[in-house]
Amino acid sequence: MKKSLVTLLFLLAGCVGTVNSQDDCMDADGYSFICGPINAEDLVRVPDTDWAIASGMAQGTALFLLETRRRSSNALYPGRLPRAQQDMSLYGACPGSPDPNDFTAHGVNIQPGTEGHSTLYVVGHGGREAIEVFDVDASRGSPVLTWIGCVLMPEHLDANSVASFSDGSIVATVLIHPDKTFFQAVTGEPTGGVYKWSPGDDGFTLMAGTELPSNNGIEVSADEQTIFVASSGLHTIVALSNTNPSRQLGMTVDLGITPDNVHMGRDGRLITAGMVNEDPVCGSIIDPETFSLETIATCPRPFKAFAIDPDTMAVEEISSGPATESWSNATMALEVGDDVWLGTFSGNRIAIRPRR
Repeated sequence: MKKSLVTLLFLLAGCVGTVNSQDDCMDADGYSFICGPINAEDLVRVPDTDWAIASGMAQGTALFLLETRRRSSNALYPGRLPRAQQDMSLYGACPGSPDPNDFTAHGVNIQPGTEGHSTLYVVGHGGREAIEVFDVDASRGSPVLTWIGCVLMPEHLDANSVASFSDGSIVATVLIHPDKTFFQAVTGEPTGGVYKWSPGDDGFTLMAGTELPSNNGIEVSADEQTIFVASSGLHTIVALSNTNPSRQLGMTVDLGITPDNVHMGRDGRLITAGMVNEDPVCGSIIDPETFSLETIATCPRPFKAFAIDPDTMAVEEISSGPATESWSNATMALEVGDDVWLGTFSGNRIAIRPRR
């Protein structure tokens, strides 16, 4: 029986001890750390605040709250008394709030609102496959999270990343369709796609023409006319027309990494990061003959982070770091001051490196 993407990721995440040998959270190999968040696969800044939110791909705490000035971390959701107030006008088809004992978070996206509020979209796994939606109230200091709804994924499909539009529409990626494999993605065959939902729709539908080798991270342009998708199989970021997604508007050069999440940076450029594909110690993760998920999870790899011009798709490297036993499996980069904060799908800490 074929294992789902999420099952495979959790099996990989179980190798956390092999790349986190230091329990004291001390700086190592040019990295600083925020210890505590487990498998913090993705991070977003809460607009106009010193707070950030990290996902947690592990049972127990699905979302972590980070204070960027103090570099501290606390459990955010579900917590002891998870708040819920379903917005029936938008999410009436949702069967209710997620089971707090069976909910893990993957990709995250935040849409700015007004009066200190914003909307957080979370790829949720566990009891159900859905995009879970939260109101984030940062009007009175430390953000307060209230679950307000969900959009269920189509049957047998696991979402990976999510992005949003100002009208409440959502786009989500599926990395590997049920009839495809990781091996096919490594060889450059289309394996996933982008799915879209808008308020009033019955559910997500595939945006024809968005199928790529490993549709991973996703972001929407400032004018909401372009969708950017990280293709882990092609090692690139691809720009697609929102109104005609089969029309490819541009593509970066081969980044030399396996790009994972992608987010809009503070200067209007896209930010992505990932593990270096070719490493003399760990070998290649793009050679179909030697491809091994276990090796990816257990052998620490260097990382690189890039900024990408959304108009020209020109690339600039903004940070990098060597392999370290303390942390590996880079999935994203978040600009915080003069540093980048780095997520991972398998680890007990967030890594911090200087931004060039």
